[in-house]
Amino acid sequence: MRRITRRTVLAATAGAVTAPTVSTAAAAAADHSTAPSEGRQAAPGLDPVLRTDLLTQVTPRNNWLVTAVALRYAQRVDLRGGVIPPSAFEVKATVGGQTAARTVTRVYSNTAAEVDDRPHPGRPGEYLIVELDPNDSNARAAGTDPLPLDRAYSVRQVADIRTPGGETVLRAGPFANRNDDVITPVVDDFTAGSFTDSAGFELDFRLYQPAGFLRNPGTRTRYPLVITLHGGGEVADNNMTQLTSNRVAVTFAKPERQRRDPAFVLSPQIPLPRPMDGPDGTDWTDAKVQAALIELIDTFVSAHSRVVDRDRLYLVGLSSGGRGIYSLLSKRPDAFAAALPTAGWGDPAVMEKITHIPIWADHSVDDPVVPYREGRFGKPGTWTLMNALETAGARVSRGEWANDLPKAQFEARSRALLREARATRSHVLFTSYTAGTTPLNPHLAWAQTYENDVVIDWLFEQSR
Repeated sequence: MRRITRRTVLAATAGAVTAPTVSTAAAAAADHSTAPSEGRQAAPGLDPVLRTDLLTQVTPRNNWLVTAVALRYAQRVDLRGGVIPPSAFEVKATVGGQTAARTVTRVYSNTAAEVDDRPHPGRPGEYLIVELDPNDSNARAAGTDPLPLDRAYSVRQVADIRTPGGETVLRAGPFANRNDDVITPVVDDFTAGSFTDSAGFELDFRLYQPAGFLRNPGTRTRYPLVITLHGGGEVADNNMTQLTSNRVAVTFAKPERQRRDPAFVLSPQIPLPRPMDGPDGTDWTDAKVQAALIELIDTFVSAHSRVVDRDRLYLVGLSSGGRGIYSLLSKRPDAFAAALPTAGWGDPAVMEKITHIPIWADHSVDDPVVPYREGRFGKPGTWTLMNALETAGARVSRGEWANDLPKAQFEARSRALLREARATRSHVLFTSYTAGTTPLNPHLAWAQTYENDVVIDWLFEQSR
């Protein structure tokens, strides 16, 4: 991990933070000594696998999961229109010292080590993708910290694979392959670094840099900056779970969003031990943490003044990250263009300082961890904060609906609330989720928030 101090000023534009290095899988693909001849299929054999990689995914509700295994063969696999039955492969995972089977759902050839989401996936290529059921009890890739997944999976072909004409393409054998690496799309595109503030306090962070900037660091294009504040469960020293434990930062870095709204994404992580000065010094409001966070943001923006749009700095956070948003906005009311706080709490007395800032807040009515009205540690929840904003002069547009609606219906309700807000010239929106409708746990209100294109589009429309 690269250590970036205040004096080095996060000099990414000078090349200090670079694009992710090419993986060993990509290097192997470039090795002409193992490259297959165009159009040839793999010769029948016991074990022509060159390497095995786990493919993981940060999901909206179940966090970080192993969702597939990619097998790379010495030569191109061409099934000639054939379909591989899931029963042709046996996959076992060793997680937490326990070894158990994973459920194979589909298998297909591909040209890259990546999942194909099409209804009829696959094309001739050097890879076989073995997809796994994400609902398996041993599908997870992390607990509090990332799990040690190197060589944790074994994959064995237990039945011959043939073309529709009966020709054997890959023969079953007695040997199992162990995974060489773990690939996590989008997360792997974040560089890792740290920042030490003027008081000597250090924050690790992950940084996503837009493709246009990486292609041309001298560009005159100015990009928004999204700062994501994780929840209390991601306080750790791994510089990873702020990306993988909840789908926050990944939302803004995924390819489809970056095509619509290219942006820098800065995702810091609070270190252990938890600082917590006082009963409501919860993580992002801890004096040391908050001072370092403010200095990190200021230093990053200053160092990237040519390419960061100072009028489009956005705060996004959940739970104690939502608490951090309300606190940070009140400390720096002229710095940020908009914010998305979810399941947060805060101090009603400071709401008068932020009535001018566009906010789209959301919270489950039956949240047991951060109660919707009462909040936490004596500081009220979102419902009370929205009332305080209204009392201070902000016009608040409110809506309530189920948090388990299908995406299209969920976004339709959000779109209707946004139309109402625009009609009444309101820039503060508040979505409440009906009791009993937030999946898994009522506190996890954010699962649909970051999949909601209406909300994310609204955020990127905001400017100081």
